[in-house]
Amino acid sequence: MSKTKAHTVYKLKDGTRVGGVTTIVGVLNKPALLDWANRIGLEGTEMKRYVDDKADIGTLAHDMVISKLKGTDCDTSDYSANQIEQATWAANSFWNWAKDRKIKPLICETPLVSEKYCFGGTEDIYAEIDDARELLDLKSGSGIYPEHITQVSGGYEILLEENGYKIDRTRILNIPRTNNENWGELIVSDKQRELHRKLFLGCLNIYNLQKELRNEKVVYPKKHE
Repeated sequence: MSKTKAHTVYKLKDGTRVGGVTTIVGVLNKPALLDWANRIGLEGTEMKRYVDDKADIGTLAHDMVISKLKGTDCDTSDYSANQIEQATWAANSFWNWAKDRKIKPLICETPLVSEKYCFGGTEDIYAEIDDARELLDLKSGSGIYPEHITQVSGGYEILLEENGYKIDRTRILNIPRTNNENWGELIVSDKQRELHRKLFLGCLNIYNLQKELRNEKVVYPKKHE
């Protein structure tokens, strides 16, 4: 899978284009991200290059795991040696976790659309894990944050259930790219699943309102000198 793959476009049956889960959750404030960006800036790191590099590593790590689950080859030709090394480290941390579990993939990285709520998204892994039907999401980075739960337990759960996939358990794994990052695992409780679903639907409402407002031609008053 190439890192230059096209962005997924989600459409309803009538052809209407709708937003994706990640974009919708993007309306949330992320204080941890602001703190991180400030620290990176103070270190003198060029932000865009740093973010793009880490995003590429995360994309490749996902592809390595998903490809192996699907029994297909993973194309690493677009990536640097350093990116391949870090992505391999992350993927191996997943396989180390998986080695003592029975995992039967059902669907992986399948674009889905909700006709009821009018949005789309692509889950990472939906599989039978130790005889339970599980939604499993992979994160690569410094940890698992509340907005990740909103994304997974809100958006992806709604999409899977509406499309006929029953979920017994939802789990998020943070797979580290280097030995300086921490492994993380969160099994989302039923109460968290309920609350984050409500939060996601709130985000969806804000997203749709913001979209509607952008389509309005607003003339702002000029500043007085």
